[in-house]
Amino acid sequence: MKKLLLMAAIAVFGLSNAQEGFKIGAHIGIPVSDAGDVSSFTLGLDGAYMWNVAPSFDLGVATGYSHFFGKSEGPWDYDDFGFIPLAVAGKYRFSGSPVSIGLDLGYGFATKDYMDGGFYFQPKVAYNFSRGELYLGYQGVSNDYSVGAVNLGYNFFLK
Repeated sequence: MKKLLLMAAIAVFGLSNAQEGFKIGAHIGIPVSDAGDVSSFTLGLDGAYMWNVAPSFDLGVATGYSHFFGKSEGPWDYDDFGFIPLAVAGKYRFSGSPVSIGLDLGYGFATKDYMDGGFYFQPKVAYNFSRGELYLGYQGVSNDYSVGAVNLGYNFFLK
């Protein structure tokens, strides 16, 4: 019985290792919600490690950094701020199509002392190429305030 379990574990890990991989990229976005009042645009970096767990479904972990550039309006100059997400990432690829949908859920850590982190979410739709993906998504952190941005980004697949 132990040999059978060992062989099954080796087979599962062997299959998952053959299909796993990193993706890294960058995004640019337009702040919305409360962030739109104090920020003019956002730039960020994306990173994820994904495992193929079913023929059209990937599951993994994601992180990155999103920097919101503060506005200058009249006598007010708003500070730049950012957040670092730590999330579970899922991606579903439609059969026979280069289009996929994804969702990241987790926690967004604020980079300013006067801000609290909060629930992080990022739904997105992507067009997949052989070595990467172009995506459009909404990235948000929700707490007593709502930090959000509509982003356009590109991720490279590193296998």
